[in-house]
Amino acid sequence: MRALNPDHLRAFAEVIELGGFSVAAERLHLTQPAVSQQVRQLERRFSLKLIERVGRKVTPTPAGTELLAHARRIEAVMASATDAMARHATGALGRVRIGTGATACIHLLPPALRDLRKRFPSLDIAVATGNTAHILKLLEDNALDVGLVTLPVRGRALSITPVLDDEFVAIASPDAPPLPRRVTPAVLAARPVVLYEPGAQTRRIVDQWCGESRLSLKPVMELGSVEAIKELVGAGLGYYGVLPRMAVSNERKRNGLVVRSLTPRLSRKLALVLRRDKRLDRGLREVVSALAGLSTPS
Repeated sequence: MRALNPDHLRAFAEVIELGGFSVAAERLHLTQPAVSQQVRQLERRFSLKLIERVGRKVTPTPAGTELLAHARRIEAVMASATDAMARHATGALGRVRIGTGATACIHLLPPALRDLRKRFPSLDIAVATGNTAHILKLLEDNALDVGLVTLPVRGRALSITPVLDDEFVAIASPDAPPLPRRVTPAVLAARPVVLYEPGAQTRRIVDQWCGESRLSLKPVMELGSVEAIKELVGAGLGYYGVLPRMAVSNERKRNGLVVRSLTPRLSRKLALVLRRDKRLDRGLREVVSALAGLSTPS
């Protein structure tokens, strides 16, 4: 079958909406014979009667009523496409979808997003949070444009660019027995610690660090929120924690939380991940450039 002509659909819809060919022709800036011809061509295409007269008024047949609903949806989609192309033509940058972990979303992204919003007011940025596996799945499904996730990441279809190292630190409340200057796995193995829940990249990194000394931490609590861990440790219950430094960069000033580097040093590497076949339009290029310049809060 021949493709539908949008002009024919619009003429048909106007005739039905206005109740006549003459008024439809006036609105469309066409002659009445031209509008009648467009409707007849539409009827011939489907081999169906789409319009009938009841007295002096034009009304749709049952087939015409159903086609009218489709015609209105098609017109709305075409208008949306026209608006989208107009935004590109006027320099608007479109929409970019970022995926990252909750900690990076809270403590790392805001300055970069604030700068992007200031420089590109028309750029629409959406941020989704989740663990690395979840973000990678959304990237593979093209439900996200770029991810900022913890390495390691594997995938032949993915472009992976390391961005920064984020050091892990031990934390304690000011009221807890003081930590020594050298916080080793043995030091933490002898103390009540609150750790991130098993299965997350953060927890695997900490467990591997302890395992290299043939030790394991025995947490009194395992939580799925970095912010909850900070609250429990800071509540003066005598607990200790191990978290990325970016998550506690402001805590010493805010509530006196004690922060110590680990020995041996422990860090995680964050990387930008995109599909290799991802088209880098200007908006996405600007976002990727901004994220590539991130640095861990001190």
